[in-house]
Amino acid sequence: MPASKKNHPFHIVNPSPWPFVGSIGGLIAAIGLVLLMHNHGYYVLLIGLALLVFTMAGWWRDVIRESEDKETYTPSVKFGLRTGMALFITSEVMFFVAFFWAFFNASLFPTEPTGGVWPPKGIHPLNPFDYPYFNTLILLLSGTTITWAHHALLANHKKDVLKGIGFTILLGLIFTSIQAFEYAHATFAFKGGIYPSTFYMATGFHGVHVIVGTLFLLVCWFRAHLDQFTPESHVGFEAAAWYWHFVDVVWLFLFVSIYWWGSGL
Repeated sequence: MPASKKNHPFHIVNPSPWPFVGSIGGLIAAIGLVLLMHNHGYYVLLIGLALLVFTMAGWWRDVIRESEDKETYTPSVKFGLRTGMALFITSEVMFFVAFFWAFFNASLFPTEPTGGVWPPKGIHPLNPFDYPYFNTLILLLSGTTITWAHHALLANHKKDVLKGIGFTILLGLIFTSIQAFEYAHATFAFKGGIYPSTFYMATGFHGVHVIVGTLFLLVCWFRAHLDQFTPESHVGFEAAAWYWHFVDVVWLFLFVSIYWWGSGL
């Protein structure tokens, strides 16, 4: 229905195949992950992940096309999108609360399997003031660069917007590379007990969020390059910036609790 004929300020989404295709991809990926855990190969998992990537690309494409219609994104629609993103981030906070809960439950109340101490006997934690500290500085710096890009967008300075987003993407890639290097040189494996399992689950899922946030910002960089953001309308960029700040804050909690306090220093 054309926007001029609507008697309400809301956006009615057109029928889309992406929720169904994405759910199938998620199901295949989950089955593939189970098969991988039982040593049946990773091909099914790759098929599911490929389908999920295809879904994200197609879905983002459709949402971007919708946003090009200025009459579609009314103030009420923008408010709904911002509220939805805020609620999504809230759900992500609770997702990480589960990992922190598991970590603090094991560390504050050591049991016989850990030797009654924390870190558990036989575990040699990573030095928090080595690569983790450097990664902390990188993420804090990335928080300033994305904020710079946001202010530049509000001031309609396209070159600074591209620079700010570009620097943030670069810092995100550096962070991910350092964390991969850190994992490769860790002295404990995922199956080594409660400390390694909570460590890798918490920091690993955070790393996944950094990768997702980097891809999110990469899409925003291309959209900014194509002049699809204006000082008055840039909800997509706001969502990416909020998500990146969330990633920053979670890392600070990870660094202080798991890397620093949890190392026993």
